[in-house]
Amino acid sequence: MRSDMEEEARVKDKGWAPGQKQDLADMVSYQTGAIVSRTIINRKAGTVTLFAFDEGDGLSEHTNPYDALLYLLDGEALVTVAGEASRMKAGEGIILPAGKPHSVEAVAKFKMLLTMIRS
Repeated sequence: MRSDMEEEARVKDKGWAPGQKQDLADMVSYQTGAIVSRTIINRKAGTVTLFAFDEGDGLSEHTNPYDALLYLLDGEALVTVAGEASRMKAGEGIILPAGKPHSVEAVAKFKMLLTMIRS
């Protein structure tokens, strides 16, 4: 088990001091022709990861064994869950249910926060 000091040092190494506010969209940068990710929290119970997608990039249809919340921070994306497409913009979120096929496509470059719950 980690001590509070070890946990604070681990989070601080990621560029985010515990107890301090942060602009999430600024923590990940766009890169031409690429998908960039940055894990903020990685625990047994789940993960919180930031992503930046260049226009036209995406993740092909796949499934995950856990529920996840996808929240757009910037830009525009087409998110398809179990065959139903949703065009999304900054400020909108969608639940990706465990075991249901889903895909993500960048209509325009976009940034998202993905919170996956493993329990």
